[in-house]
Amino acid sequence: MKNQEKEILDVAFLAGNILLESGAEIFRVEETVERIARAYGIEEYHSFVLTNGIFATYANAQGEIFAKVKNIPVSNARLNKVAAVNQLSREIERHKYPVEEVKKRLIAIRQMEGKKKLTQIIASGLGAGCFCYLFGGTFGDAFSAFLTGMVLYCYVLYVSCYQSKIIANMSGAALVAVVSILLFQMFPQLHLSNVIIGAIMPLLPGVTFTNGIRDIADGDYLSGTVRLLDALLVAVCIAAGVGAVIIAYHNWLGGIML
Repeated sequence: MKNQEKEILDVAFLAGNILLESGAEIFRVEETVERIARAYGIEEYHSFVLTNGIFATYANAQGEIFAKVKNIPVSNARLNKVAAVNQLSREIERHKYPVEEVKKRLIAIRQMEGKKKLTQIIASGLGAGCFCYLFGGTFGDAFSAFLTGMVLYCYVLYVSCYQSKIIANMSGAALVAVVSILLFQMFPQLHLSNVIIGAIMPLLPGVTFTNGIRDIADGDYLSGTVRLLDALLVAVCIAAGVGAVIIAYHNWLGGIML
């Protein structure tokens, strides 16, 4: 029985781990792990979730207490994994799958591959171009932002993964500014500010910021504050990267200030 209880604790904990490292909200993580535990008849299961860690305890009928703690670094959102774990947790409630089968499915979800790199690069370009047009850019501005957005994501996928988060965002934003300026030098009719605004959009932490607001609204003030600070740090790094290049462009080449 102890082994079975431990397996259930491990499975629920694994589900929460996948959700948290994939960018899920705190309330969703807590609700999911407790739903899985209750589905297998464990009522005295309690979890405490922070942005970068899970604490889970379970007390059985004999008064024995099982506990598990794990640090989970803040990472990028993977909403396909969040959706898959949510769906599995609801299926568990209806069908009561064997614990071993659930564990295998959770491991498969954790190993799910994301979109192909080429798809991500094209999507980054399309997002950059559309945002540029949305903010008042011309078709030429949007096309320039499209090209710059693709260059940016090539850098994000192949280079920035070897750097710290701060350096990666600053250097990525600087790259956007450099490519945009080069395009502006070749085609002076472009609106430099619109191109840069559109092209940096793939770097902005929209999901992190939104989840931070949701966590605060749900009363998870500590986790929400951490996520908002993380989003703010990314925004400051992007501004610093773009600002440094624009200032250098103005001082050394006499270029325009945005």
